[in-house]
Amino acid sequence: MSLFGLKFGKKKLKEEERQLQANNRDFNLQFEYANNSIKTSKYNFFTFLPLNLFEQFQRIANAYFLFLLILQLIPQISSLAWFTTVVPLVLVLAVSGVKDAIDDFNRHKSDKHVNNRPVQVLINGMLKDEKWMNIQVGDIIKLENNNFVTADLLLLSSSEPHSLTYIETAELDGETNLKVKQALTVTAELGEDLQKLTEFNGEVKCEAPNNKLDKFTGTLTLRGEKYALDNEKMLLRGCTIRNTEWCFGLVIYAGPDTKLMQNSGKTTFKRTSIDRLMNVLVLVIFAFLALMCLILAIGNGIWEYDKGYYFQVYLPWAEGVNSASYSGFLMFWSYVIILNTVVPISLYVSVEIIRLGNSFYIDWDRKMYYLLNNTPAQARTTTLNEELGQIKYIFSDKTGTLTQNIMCFNKCSINGKAYGDVYDMSGQRIEINENTEKVDFSYNHLADPKFAFYDHSLVEAVKLSDVPTHRFFRLLSLCHTVMPEEKKEGNLVYQAQSPDEGALVTAARNFGFVFRARTPETITVVEMGETKIYKLLAILDFNNVRKRMSVIVRSPEGDLTLYCKGADTILYELLHSSCDSLKEETTEHLNEFAGEGLRTLVVAYKNLDEGYFQDWIRRHHEASTALEGREDKLSELYEEIEKDLLLLGATAIEDKLQDGVPQTIETLAKANIKIWVLTGDKQETAMNIGYSCNLLNDDMEDVFIIEGSTSDDVLNELRNARKKMKPDSFLDSDEINIQFEKSSKPPKIIPDEQANGVYGLVITGHSLAYALEGNLELELVRTACMCKVVICCRVTPLQKAQVVELVKKYKKAVTLAIGDGANDVSMIKTAHIGVGISGQEGMQAVLSSDFSFAQFRYLQRLLLVHGRWSYIRMCKFLKYFFYKNFAFTLVHFWYGFFSGFSAQTVYDEWFITLYNLVYTSLPVLGMSLFDQDVDDRWSMLFPQLYVPGQQNLYFNKTVFVKCMLQGIYSSLILFFIPYGAMYNTIRSDGKAIADYQSFALMAQTCLLIVVSVQIGLDTSYWTVVNQFFIWGSLSVYFAITFTMYSDGMYLIFTASFPFVGTARNTLSQPNVWLAMFLSITLCVLPVVGFRFLKAQLKPTPTDKVLLKIKEAKKRPPPPSPKRRLRRTSTRRSGYAFSHQHGFGALIMSGRNMRPKSPFATTGTFSPNSDKYKHKGLY
Repeated sequence: MSLFGLKFGKKKLKEEERQLQANNRDFNLQFEYANNSIKTSKYNFFTFLPLNLFEQFQRIANAYFLFLLILQLIPQISSLAWFTTVVPLVLVLAVSGVKDAIDDFNRHKSDKHVNNRPVQVLINGMLKDEKWMNIQVGDIIKLENNNFVTADLLLLSSSEPHSLTYIETAELDGETNLKVKQALTVTAELGEDLQKLTEFNGEVKCEAPNNKLDKFTGTLTLRGEKYALDNEKMLLRGCTIRNTEWCFGLVIYAGPDTKLMQNSGKTTFKRTSIDRLMNVLVLVIFAFLALMCLILAIGNGIWEYDKGYYFQVYLPWAEGVNSASYSGFLMFWSYVIILNTVVPISLYVSVEIIRLGNSFYIDWDRKMYYLLNNTPAQARTTTLNEELGQIKYIFSDKTGTLTQNIMCFNKCSINGKAYGDVYDMSGQRIEINENTEKVDFSYNHLADPKFAFYDHSLVEAVKLSDVPTHRFFRLLSLCHTVMPEEKKEGNLVYQAQSPDEGALVTAARNFGFVFRARTPETITVVEMGETKIYKLLAILDFNNVRKRMSVIVRSPEGDLTLYCKGADTILYELLHSSCDSLKEETTEHLNEFAGEGLRTLVVAYKNLDEGYFQDWIRRHHEASTALEGREDKLSELYEEIEKDLLLLGATAIEDKLQDGVPQTIETLAKANIKIWVLTGDKQETAMNIGYSCNLLNDDMEDVFIIEGSTSDDVLNELRNARKKMKPDSFLDSDEINIQFEKSSKPPKIIPDEQANGVYGLVITGHSLAYALEGNLELELVRTACMCKVVICCRVTPLQKAQVVELVKKYKKAVTLAIGDGANDVSMIKTAHIGVGISGQEGMQAVLSSDFSFAQFRYLQRLLLVHGRWSYIRMCKFLKYFFYKNFAFTLVHFWYGFFSGFSAQTVYDEWFITLYNLVYTSLPVLGMSLFDQDVDDRWSMLFPQLYVPGQQNLYFNKTVFVKCMLQGIYSSLILFFIPYGAMYNTIRSDGKAIADYQSFALMAQTCLLIVVSVQIGLDTSYWTVVNQFFIWGSLSVYFAITFTMYSDGMYLIFTASFPFVGTARNTLSQPNVWLAMFLSITLCVLPVVGFRFLKAQLKPTPTDKVLLKIKEAKKRPPPPSPKRRLRRTSTRRSGYAFSHQHGFGALIMSGRNMRPKSPFATTGTFSPNSDKYKHKGLY
């Protein structure tokens, strides 16, 4: 008992600090750390039934039907058989349960796939293959190139010099550029010696598991010495090993404790806003039902006391009933059973069928099928379709979602001449497409075959040995921190810290300046066939303030040159005055490039004096070894030498967006959808993409940048932004401020506020951390939600989820999150709707999503077509369903006043059974599966049609009350017109037809025709199926009625079919049909009149758009012009902002260098000569 209690207590304790020992499982097991198994599923074999039933009975209606079933088992009050409720209830629970089971089975499958991945573990001095899930804290494992990292590891040693390991962190932060990790020197010595690794018994003390991706603190104690551990020595689960043959790591955190899983969020049970509204409405209906039953029960008590007592001879009270009040009490429950059809269980069966059908439309949509990787769109859940038609906020990842993360050298400006555009014979610019002739680089056998360029004049300038052009490409081949890899001769692979740098060096390579190899002291470049070795004297590294980098090299001829590239705004300040005219020409080109959404960069150079340089390099050495103020001293020296530069030109790189991204964003903005980009990228990169995909533009009044480093700074920046957008929001008379003053608690929902213009907001990750704190979150929501676009950069996966949660908390809006990597899983799970893009960052996002497809551009079709149709269909269905059931059920209520409140049903029992099941189910399903007010083309052309869904105009509490009132009105007509027509009526042959059975038949026939006409009025899009369902249902009704009321059925089943002959006797009378026509006219006429007058006198914005579409349909549409989206924007530099600061110093130290490539000084080429030349250093 005590042992159990102790164990239980341990589980409850929160881990404060982690302590572990390498290669000592017994020691580590005492702490009961989690193993490496992960679980994203909700149920197991034993918990499925209780948990799933618990979830399903959270639907109030399901609980109500269970209660109804219990009532029907009591004989004294049961007026209907028990199986009429059991069968449909079991069916609903079974359908939903099977669907949930399939969803969870897929999650189990995914977990099993990940948990069973193989990895090599060091056990008893040998490497053994083990499953991921069996890995434990303290194990030493071996990873090889392109392996996923199994758990959060402390890097011990690797195949690379100085135990460096290159990793790609796309799954964690969306960045595909390589990052470098380095092991401690003391563990690097272990190498791949299994004996030494087995004997390694270091003890690690570190922080408890947390979700901070960029932070780790701990110590390693080995042989009595303590060594500091930080994030640079950690390999996190979700990363991929690149360009590293092997590495060994010590497991620090496993499974759910890893930083990836700590950021992934919980799987939640998502319900739509209509589901939540229906729960409220069902409660209202229950209250209404209870009120009706109470009135009828009181009526029964009074009637039995006043009249019924005298009729006991032939209407005896039921056994056990000895008073009028007790009779009334029993009648209350009898009426609960009879009137239960105001909330029929078939409502929920139909809702599930409609959602399933609309999900299939998404799966089958060929316009959302991506041919290149054979990926169709997929509705991974079938319960959220209509919410796709109500989205107000989209939270999008950047890398892999908006962009392909492929950088292309697109254009450049050299010595005042722009290159990159293609012109025809008449001098007109041609738009580049698949058929445009590419530049032929076949003369250069070291060229990258994947590189494409279309302007032949640039190649001609290179071949003609144009000096500025050669100098331009020489700069691109020398001024960078790229690492080359050449395993086969001529097969060069560049490993760049930033995709931008890789694109620039590849461009130089193709134009004849091939960066071939580097050592800490040299850079080898093959220039137009000649191999030249430049002496690398200094790298002036970039940082966020400098926004530039420079290299100082000595050429083989002995010339000293500084080459510099960086942001145009910075470099222009450093140029020599002689460059003024060239600067103007280059500025024009930069504006052109930036206007097309390209990432621009300026390049310049400077020839250095030998004497000055020797003095400068001496001072540089002193500054770099200074103990205090090292960064400031180096910065001053960099400023000093980077002066009076000579302008060479500018580069323009395209960060390739996914196809159709700008158009999609433009369309979604017209639909009043606000887009927030949440990315792990740097601010500059994120803003560049914001401009290139039309999120940000120069037409905006302002783009606020929130980058405060303290809580007060962030608060001031947010308030200043809000003050500019809406000065009135600081007045005491402001609606939200009044709410604050009235209530001690902050308001639960903040109404939308309108800014005085179009604004954008950019906030960095560290500022966002302050803004998400309790006292600032309201300020953030108010300010950010006034902006048209919000970009959050350098955010962690958990921060992404927190931002989504914040908007959900304070805004009455439906949110959608879209992403493609594991770093997006938490926000995908948090948002009302999660969309996964099956991209290049694995399948984690897709597996956690509700809907998935291959390209961002399909989002507009998912929302504006499928989402809108699903929402409209569901709203029409609910309006009609509630109407037809109120009209059907309330006739019983009025009949109670004429039947002594005896719980006698108006209709034939068979009609009650078949009304929802057969007669009215198919027409409404036909409308709910096929109806569309406009087709998909018009839905996309007029995104404004989407707005009513965001405002929830088509089905809300007001609409429900209208349906209820219409149902009450129709029930009055359907009871009193047949009642009046039948009262004291005789047939043409003089026989009376004023009997209960004739009245019941007439009332139910009127009802069915009225609801059929109503569905005809509600249908916008007629198909053969709709026609068949409506006319077919009426035909089936008459066929069944004449059959069941026939002499033959009465003779076979006398007790079950008492309405013998009623159909032929009643429906043969003209006055019956006239009365039915009057009933139908009185029910339908007000609806038609109201709709007509409303459309004429007070049309909604949607009515106006539909009128435009109606007029447009009459004339053939003009061919849509192929236009390029206008992008107006200021110059922006996309320079290498994915670099790690200090990478230049790492190169100069040589710690990341491999042995020199055997091909580095051979394999030259020349377009002019077959001879190979070689020049050494002076």
